[in-house]
Amino acid sequence: MDHVNAEQPGGPAEEHPESGGKPVGRRLVLGMLGLGAAGVAAAPVLQNGLESFLGAAADKDPTGLTGLLPNGGGFRSYSVTSSVPRKNADTYTLKIDGLVDRPASYTLAELRALPQTRIVRDVQCVTGWRVPKTPFEGVRLSQLLDAAGVRSSAGAIRFTCFDGAYTESLTLDQARRADVLVALRMQDKPVSHSHGGPVRLYVAPMYFYKSAKWLSGITVTKDVRPGYWEERGYDVDAWVGKSNGRDDAPTT
Repeated sequence: MDHVNAEQPGGPAEEHPESGGKPVGRRLVLGMLGLGAAGVAAAPVLQNGLESFLGAAADKDPTGLTGLLPNGGGFRSYSVTSSVPRKNADTYTLKIDGLVDRPASYTLAELRALPQTRIVRDVQCVTGWRVPKTPFEGVRLSQLLDAAGVRSSAGAIRFTCFDGAYTESLTLDQARRADVLVALRMQDKPVSHSHGGPVRLYVAPMYFYKSAKWLSGITVTKDVRPGYWEERGYDVDAWVGKSNGRDDAPTT
């Protein structure tokens, strides 16, 4: 899943504490995915309109079920909370702290001013759907970690999100991969709110639930702390095709 807090074309479950929304159970989310099984056959203009409509409707849906319907681009967006606050260039901040010598706080403008990397890979959801050749663009996580000065005692990264509930993790080695981004753009446009914008994590070689939406915090830790879905049974190391009992083709 896109962070389910997730997106699906499917998508992995995607993705703290500012919304106060009530967490949505995994069984309910996965059970409702059948609503979008038939997909949406529409022209690009209609798809974009549907995506905007569903994103707005989901904000006013206390059940969180609206977000399970498929939107433009083949993704299904949903959250583990009933609502997610919106952030923009004036209100968004990404904090980097923990076992670092130089804790930092980045605005959206400051992130945009850094060197950007573009990656085009398939997106694979742990529930089975796949969206081919999806572009993501943003700052390499390794660049932000180097700027913060990771201490020798560090071994992992914990990610928190402004939905108020979702968390994720990577080992330090995984986080330093060249195909792990703090993403500002998705599908060649700014990451929308429904897709986890304005800033989300993108971990290209792993199932999409590792690519946390609505990213707000990067904390360097000594050991891996299981994230939201790992605490509910998903694999901590989520390599596509080599985890969660699945044999999907790698997203390369």
